[in-house]
Amino acid sequence: MRASDADRERVAQVLHNALAEGRITVNELEERLTTVYAAKTLGELKPVTADLPSAAATLEPAPTRALGHPDQRIGGHPGSPVSIGVLSGAVRKGSWVLPPQHNSFAFWGGAEIDLRQARFADRHCTITAVAIMGGITITVPDDVNVDVTGLGLMGGFTLEDKSGAPPAPPTAPTVKINGLAFWGGVVVYRKPAKRVEPPQIEGA
Repeated sequence: MRASDADRERVAQVLHNALAEGRITVNELEERLTTVYAAKTLGELKPVTADLPSAAATLEPAPTRALGHPDQRIGGHPGSPVSIGVLSGAVRKGSWVLPPQHNSFAFWGGAEIDLRQARFADRHCTITAVAIMGGITITVPDDVNVDVTGLGLMGGFTLEDKSGAPPAPPTAPTVKINGLAFWGGVVVYRKPAKRVEPPQIEGA
């Protein structure tokens, strides 16, 4: 049987969970994800999670309704493809559109990227963050899927979950964050999404 986008996303989520639990390495995750997104049939997907506890959940085709409605945050004119902080700071926050590829660079400076009120030009976006004797902070809302694969060399490249929320649904945007921290730090924070509250009416 042919695999749908929902089937591939379900298997990908099992792999991300396995990485978080320490069952597979980052390299194994990348290798298996390559197989997942290239798979055309359910038969090609089954071996990818055969050695993982949640494999049974991926064997049956996902119902069409699992795709749900398209995420309303996907689409729009892409914002700046770069944020550079050299002996200074760069900020990307508020209402903006993350392009499919965004490069952030900090040298003796800092950069801040906040996606809690952002839109996404594509369903899958990548941020490449390079911090050299500087720092980059990236805030991702908990209703977006995030994949952090950067390298810390005499520095740190970390993901800190401040929300405690379960993984976002497969239909949500996915942000992959890679890059390098050398004598510096790249910290990705997963926080509750900023939701716009309706205005309060006096006397209500």
